[in-house]
Amino acid sequence: MAHLLMVESWVGSMSRLLPRAIQEAGHTFTFLTRDLHHYLRTAPEGAAHPLLGARDVVTADTNDQESLLPYVERLHEVLGFDGVLTSCDYYLPTAALLAERLGLTAPDPEAVRNACRKDATRRVLEKAGVPGPRFAVHEDRAELGAAARDIGYPLVVKPVDLCAGMFVRRVDDDGQLAAAVRALGDFPVNARGQRRAPAVLLEELLDGPEVSVETVSHAGAVAVVGVTDKSVGGAPAFIETGHMFPAALSDAETEDVVRTAVDALTALGLTDGVVAHTEIKLTSAGPRVVEVNPRPAGNRITELVRRVTGVDLVAAFVDVSLGRAPDLRRTDTGLRSAAVGFLVPEATGTLAALDGSGLRTAPDVLEAELAEPGRQVRAAGSNNEYLGHVMVGDTEGAGARERVEGLLASLRSGLVIR
Repeated sequence: MAHLLMVESWVGSMSRLLPRAIQEAGHTFTFLTRDLHHYLRTAPEGAAHPLLGARDVVTADTNDQESLLPYVERLHEVLGFDGVLTSCDYYLPTAALLAERLGLTAPDPEAVRNACRKDATRRVLEKAGVPGPRFAVHEDRAELGAAARDIGYPLVVKPVDLCAGMFVRRVDDDGQLAAAVRALGDFPVNARGQRRAPAVLLEELLDGPEVSVETVSHAGAVAVVGVTDKSVGGAPAFIETGHMFPAALSDAETEDVVRTAVDALTALGLTDGVVAHTEIKLTSAGPRVVEVNPRPAGNRITELVRRVTGVDLVAAFVDVSLGRAPDLRRTDTGLRSAAVGFLVPEATGTLAALDGSGLRTAPDVLEAELAEPGRQVRAAGSNNEYLGHVMVGDTEGAGARERVEGLLASLRSGLVIR
């Protein structure tokens, strides 16, 4: 039995999946947070709070690395940790740094920092010759305008240090660019109280569908578990509306995106102690890297993979965080594809009606979670405003995406926001 230090967490599905994987493996964890109330406000209804499974809950300023490192060293002397992990993007560099400081298995902290900063990722991959969009990074608005005209509209504006598609926007002219940059400037601190970098990333708008490559890195080798597709909506934002695993690609396309993802992980130095989710566009000019995320995929993708292959990426994350070889053996689950779709609100107000009563009795529905009437909602601008999700499986082939889109269309027909 091992004892892990979990440094913060997301409050979505991974907040339940990661503690469950730790416990099912026979391990324990101590939870370290700067604000316990952040998690208590989002306690899941009808289920035990995942933090009740923690061996200890400790409060410290996880945003202050200078004071946190010696504090965790003292904790380690008393509690004894065998690994350090987090599921929250904003604390991935901190977790890697703490593990290194304690002499435990960890991905290289600099590699994790570079992957978590979109501008640093771009520079590292460009230097290594890994294909991506043309880009520019500036703080000054005049320089941003000149760079935008040099790249050419339309393009994509991104913060360098936010997640879940927040403030990622397509812009078609100087006016839209100025508005997007102003909106970013009005959000100087992220949801975890960390001051944001003022730099803005501009990228060429890439054509083609988007996929992600799910990988596990251990002992210098990158194992590819599979490729997931992605559907996107909410223009001019880029909101993930659904995923299917495995992606319906040709063998040649799969080979291209897998090679590109492994090249990106290798260039960044993410070849040990990492479960990664690398997003790639299949453009007319070939695969182009969108982002490299050095943590398990969100939005239920890990569950899609598990349902189809039997491979538990969250359990693999626990294993590699302990320096142990992960179990990536596939089993026949009976499913050939699984897909998840998200209900995205297009209006702001109060949720008056949303009837999903028939979903849970459908034989191919694997999961259905929907918001209850009375909830305050706002028109979605990122992946943070979903009203729920539906997951289905297909035993015959790649029909799961079509099925889940049909169920979502039915849900939307009865959705009322006032």
